[in-house]
Amino acid sequence: MPETCDKSVLTKIPTHIAIIMDGNGRWAKQRGLPRNEGHRAGVENMRRVLEGAVEFGVKVMTIYAFSTENWGRPEDEVRGLLGIFEEVIAREVTELHKNGVKLRHLGTLAGISDKFKEAVKNAIELTKNNDRITLNIAFNYGGRAEILNAIARMIEDRVAPERLDEKLFESYLYTAGIPDPDLIVRTAGEMRLSNFLIWQAAYAEYYSTPTYWPDFDKQELYKALVAFSQRQRRFGKLENV
Repeated sequence: MPETCDKSVLTKIPTHIAIIMDGNGRWAKQRGLPRNEGHRAGVENMRRVLEGAVEFGVKVMTIYAFSTENWGRPEDEVRGLLGIFEEVIAREVTELHKNGVKLRHLGTLAGISDKFKEAVKNAIELTKNNDRITLNIAFNYGGRAEILNAIARMIEDRVAPERLDEKLFESYLYTAGIPDPDLIVRTAGEMRLSNFLIWQAAYAEYYSTPTYWPDFDKQELYKALVAFSQRQRRFGKLENV
């Protein structure tokens, strides 16, 4: 860890940090590389950020890997992205398991190959009892789709209106059993949620950095955690009341 990472200033560590990984394409363009080389660099970067999260004491990390809207990108880019994800799962899952990482998938597995689906399911099964850190991979995920899916399942289960409250509704979300994010980080300078964890982010703190995702390292994560430590979280209430 760089010497400038003084842990003593981290007076509050978020239990759950969620990251919108943005800027892979712009990172590649700056270097005269194809966009998929930026995506590859971004996927490779997840390992070091995860290591940093463990080092700082974060217990849950959610990464926005592929949205329901990303299918609308050029076919070769989508195909390249899927290939990178499949390759990384095959290569990294044993090491993630060894290091106590619990993998969860948020979203659906529709539209991907049977081989890829099987790899995802096997990775989740292999790591399900790990408890060092939970890594949620939001893949083929959309916040609106998640809410609609929850409503459809409640209708199927014939949930009576008088039973419905936030706790019950949350049990039908992809994130059931996971605490809401305390901090949402977005890289590449953007200031929007982009259909990410719409319900869960109601009281999350936000942090935006101009750094492109492939360059977002432990030092950048530390900066985000310092900013979080300086926030006063009121959850709609008045401070000291």
